[in-house]
Amino acid sequence: MTAAIQRRLEIPEPQKAEQAELHPDLNRAHVRFIGLGKTYNGQQGPVAALHGIDLAIQRGEVFGIIGRSGAGKSSLIRTINRLEQPSTGRVLIDQVDIGEFDEDRLVALRRRIGMIFQHFNLMSAKTVWQNVELPLKVAGVPKEKREQKVRELLELVGLEGKHKAYPAQLSGGQKQRVGIARALVHDPAILLCDEATSALDPETTQSILGLLREINQRLGLTIVLITHEMSVIRDICDRVVVLEHGRIVEQGPVWEVFGNPQHEVSKTLLAPLQHALPQELQNRLQAHPHSPDAAVVLRLQFTGSATDEPDLAALFAALGGRVRLLQGGVERIQGHALGQLLLAVTDSSHDAEELRQRAGQWAQQVEVLGYVV
Repeated sequence: MTAAIQRRLEIPEPQKAEQAELHPDLNRAHVRFIGLGKTYNGQQGPVAALHGIDLAIQRGEVFGIIGRSGAGKSSLIRTINRLEQPSTGRVLIDQVDIGEFDEDRLVALRRRIGMIFQHFNLMSAKTVWQNVELPLKVAGVPKEKREQKVRELLELVGLEGKHKAYPAQLSGGQKQRVGIARALVHDPAILLCDEATSALDPETTQSILGLLREINQRLGLTIVLITHEMSVIRDICDRVVVLEHGRIVEQGPVWEVFGNPQHEVSKTLLAPLQHALPQELQNRLQAHPHSPDAAVVLRLQFTGSATDEPDLAALFAALGGRVRLLQGGVERIQGHALGQLLLAVTDSSHDAEELRQRAGQWAQQVEVLGYVV
């Protein structure tokens, strides 16, 4: 980007972020939504997709947006580059309101915001090199500079040996790497990812996530992504926001939201990440106690220091009766330990709610799964 355009747009070049801040400073937000609303004209009248979104995304962080289908995720992310015009409210980039940009400033803005998609949108009749080079040709960049840039980007995404290949000769992961290289040709400060790994197998997904994290760290890019894969958010994002019917229902650092989700929508979305019940236990699980020997099955989740040194003896004593440890495990997200225990408690009262409250003195989240004999 030329200095003239840079001054005109009033958006500074990105600085490498050592670590994204988990509690945003509104005065230093890279992207900020203020009272944002979006309404579409439907066949049967107006349809509200977003309502009063107030949100700040920090420079250099990887920010995730999750929600069920129709929650407003795509509508929200597309207001950042003005592919969607808000109906109400404002979008600020580095404190600059982009709502009133004329066409020239909008073109300059979009060159500073890259975007990758689920369906790679490559031109089938052009080679890898030509696909990456095309936006530079359209922008009138001289040939020598185009060649240098394409060469650097193909090396960055690990495709330097595939420059003559056509999309039909590439795997899904390689196609997405081409898409990423193309999105970076104008040295963007922000990269938008719309279900960028949804069409990929798990192994390829991990390689693409590794590449995105490397780009984030090396180039200091702010990455905003939407996905229906909760494991993607867990593996790469610093913070996450949960949308439901166009409204924010929960937000925070990933380890906090994933470790102790508060809203029912968050709990539902994150349920697939729970340790699966052993099949033998699933087959025996009942909704009600049908025998004096029935045990209440509890799932406990721990975060922080309680995970590092859980006082199991005190927990078991508080629960009373006979306690069996069915399953347990610990994982780390952003350096924070998240632990989970699956217990079967045989108590003559069969009072599941009482047991849940007792366990709640030690665990951040306790769920009654049912009864087993």
